[in-house]
Amino acid sequence: MAGAPGAAGQASPEQLAPEQPQQGFLARFLADDQKCQLMLLKTLQTSRSRREAGAAGGAESGGSGSAPGRPGPGSGQLSGETGPDPYVKLLLDAMKRSGCAVNRERHFSCEDCNGNVSGGFDASVSQIVLCQNNIRNQAHMNRVVTHELIHTFDHCRAHVDWFTNVRHLACSEIRAANLSGDCSLVNEIFRLRFGLKQHHQTCVRDRAILSILAVRNVSKEVAEKAVDEVFESCFNDHEPFGRIPHNKTYAKYAHRDFQNRHRYYSNI
Repeated sequence: MAGAPGAAGQASPEQLAPEQPQQGFLARFLADDQKCQLMLLKTLQTSRSRREAGAAGGAESGGSGSAPGRPGPGSGQLSGETGPDPYVKLLLDAMKRSGCAVNRERHFSCEDCNGNVSGGFDASVSQIVLCQNNIRNQAHMNRVVTHELIHTFDHCRAHVDWFTNVRHLACSEIRAANLSGDCSLVNEIFRLRFGLKQHHQTCVRDRAILSILAVRNVSKEVAEKAVDEVFESCFNDHEPFGRIPHNKTYAKYAHRDFQNRHRYYSNI
């Protein structure tokens, strides 16, 4: 990823798709860094923080929600999406329970990046870089944050050698492509690539290779060899989701099961 040498990055997940401008009225008048921070805030908001923000807005304005004419970062006016992202909710919970709680100010940085990279995880400083000049809308932000949080989760739970072992990087890229929604049917339709036998596996493999090539100065042959060597074991590693969350409904079920699993082990 440009701007973060040695980071585990993500080539733009929609680089082959047509533009999908979904930003609201407010976003058109904000600088890239402001839009990035607002979209990130919305992505990371949990149900609790949304309720607290709404209550605070109501107390300040004498009513409920944000003051008229001043939409809050969770109002949905940066895009058509509403509600906390279930992929991100699960990953934040999993990071916290693994002893690696995520802090927005400490662990995220909005920056301009070269090329078509959307984001990256810089293991040297344990920070996710969000490419504010390439993230187009809230849905895109949600996918990038999810993708990079999977790298962050791997960094937390395992001794990943990001900088010298391309097989370690390949494994995390496989998991990120598999579990983040990068290869959802909707995304593949926008890329005009769908309908092939075992297409999900093919998509995961291809996107893992693209991500390695985006952040490492290696040949395509080296990237392909690394991905193929670890593909089966890493593709079948679904932690912390426990399944492949093909869409938000699956991600919500996975989050519910994750919470129930934690309660079960806590009572043993």
